[in-house]
Amino acid sequence: MKVVWTRNASRELRAIYDYIAQNSPRYAQGLVDRITRRAKDLIRFPPLGAEVPEYANESIRDLFEHPYRII
Repeated sequence: MKVVWTRNASRELRAIYDYIAQNSPRYAQGLVDRITRRAKDLIRFPPLGAEVPEYANESIRDLFEHPYRII
């Protein structure tokens, strides 16, 4: 399995960081780290994620890192 970060996903991840970092850069970095680690889990364990019902492609999976959905 290969994890691909789209430009839009990268921008959204940065926006999450920027928003949270206004109050806590440390918490913002921790959340970004957890999100990216969660995405990397799919490389080692592809069945970990669920198939995404919005797409008719079983290779597109999703995971959650509360409160965010990672597709």
